[in-house]
Amino acid sequence: MTNTSTLSRGGGRSSDPGPRRPRPPRKAGGLPAWSIPYVLLIPGLLVIGALLLYPLIQMAIIAFQKVGLVQISGKKPATWVGLDNFTSFVDNDIFWSSLRNTVVFAVIAVPLTLVLGTAVGVLLHRLGKKMSLFVIIGIMFAWAVPPVAQGVIWRWLFDAEAGIVNWALNLLPDWLSTALFGRADWTGEPWLNDAWSIYMVLVICVVWAGFPFVAVSVLAGLKGVPAELYEAARVDGAAPWRTFWKITFPLLKPVFAVLTVLSIIWDFKVFSQLYVLAGTSNREAYNLSMYAVTEAFKAPPKMGSGAAIALVLTVILLIVTAAYIRQMFKQEDT
Repeated sequence: MTNTSTLSRGGGRSSDPGPRRPRPPRKAGGLPAWSIPYVLLIPGLLVIGALLLYPLIQMAIIAFQKVGLVQISGKKPATWVGLDNFTSFVDNDIFWSSLRNTVVFAVIAVPLTLVLGTAVGVLLHRLGKKMSLFVIIGIMFAWAVPPVAQGVIWRWLFDAEAGIVNWALNLLPDWLSTALFGRADWTGEPWLNDAWSIYMVLVICVVWAGFPFVAVSVLAGLKGVPAELYEAARVDGAAPWRTFWKITFPLLKPVFAVLTVLSIIWDFKVFSQLYVLAGTSNREAYNLSMYAVTEAFKAPPKMGSGAAIALVLTVILLIVTAAYIRQMFKQEDT
């Protein structure tokens, strides 16, 4: 019987080379299939580089330079001063009070935003479709308000002369107001003069504007939790609080992780609302963002010092975010 192997050009018989390895599929333009997702990411990475990385690099460079009106006008080039911009504000008490205000505010505002947003998200999940949609539209109006407008709204509400808060507190019975707050008359109460009361109003403002995003995100996560788990918990007689910690929270951990990181970043760099509520005259109410802007643009402007403070704030945010993400991965591994 004749062998089925192919004939060589010289007339001899060649051995069967066996099955050939399939070549990787190629798309139009000759690109390998595995590289297509990375190529599609290039436009987004270019936009991120232009809008985020380039300004960040420029800020880091300016932080080690002396940049004032003369340098901005182009009459003289910026000069390198090394760590002078950092040492100039590290010895300043305003920097440490600003750092304290930033951290304390974030420690209070982030948990309040997450707790309130989670509670509203769980409530929305239990409501009917029409009522849930109505509430979502209502709360998203608060989230859609620009930061400057948020500050204007709450500055007006807490105004000493025409604010609704003082008016509402004066409506309370004298005995109740005295028992709760130690005073009965709230006429002309200057809420926005003291650093403590300014940050109390700022916490209310930021939580009011931030919890709708958390609520809608939690609601979206709850839509993916199987209803059978909650039915089984009800059959077993589990209380709502135990159901949340045993079912809802473990399954929504990735959602809560992202919301926590975003809330930390947003609350650490709050500026617009604080600027509207307190202005720049009360230095005791500065946070790091306000201090950086004031140093950069007050007369005479010190762009180098402002950039150095902003760089310190960026590094703090990176450290806090990295530490939280690392802790989250550790918990998932265990």
